[in-house]
Amino acid sequence: MTKAILYGLGTALPILLGAVVGLRYQLPRPVLAALMAFGSGAMVAAVSTELFAPAFEQEGMLIAGGTLLLGAVVYVVADRLVENKLGPAALGPALMIGALLDGIPENTALGVSLSEGGLVLLVAVAVGNLPEAVAGAASMRGKPGFAMPRALGMWTATAVVLALVVPAANLVADEIPAGAIATVQAFAGGATIAVLADSLMPEAYREGGWWVGISTAAGFVVAFSLGA
Repeated sequence: MTKAILYGLGTALPILLGAVVGLRYQLPRPVLAALMAFGSGAMVAAVSTELFAPAFEQEGMLIAGGTLLLGAVVYVVADRLVENKLGPAALGPALMIGALLDGIPENTALGVSLSEGGLVLLVAVAVGNLPEAVAGAASMRGKPGFAMPRALGMWTATAVVLALVVPAANLVADEIPAGAIATVQAFAGGATIAVLADSLMPEAYREGGWWVGISTAAGFVVAFSLGA
């Protein structure tokens, strides 16, 4: 249980740190872009090796692929609703929703797989959460309805929820069927892909330009090598 609590904190603390940095400091655009791109690469590695691959091996393409698509659809619909309501101020809340939609199933998968390691997933989630929170919180700064205390409170609540998911999932790991775990992992993979394509990667390119592809590749290599 101690390991589960530490892993939960390991996924949540980058969110808090990122939110504080994003709300309080104006990071240089190249630094912010590099963080987002590196985190995107790490999350790609997590999707391919820790989320979709186990679901594919356990449940096959039909269920794994369908569930992955469902995760993407849920995020895209939620993101669209936020965009329609908030307009230009939507990026921050969209990234926070993304952190929850991919974070809850990711952390659930992390909690139930601790006996098998889970280090690459932990690193990928933590590395992805930091720039996601930095970019999301920075996008909230100065926007109507997102005063600093409220914005920080929203990100703090997100971090607390995700921190609790890991030990909670670990407690019931023996009671969760392998097929259900695989489905959760595939859903998380779909939501993660949608977050990357819809919010994180476009924002990284907008802030950094052509060279962010190198930072993305570096994030993938680092996360993938940890699971090799």
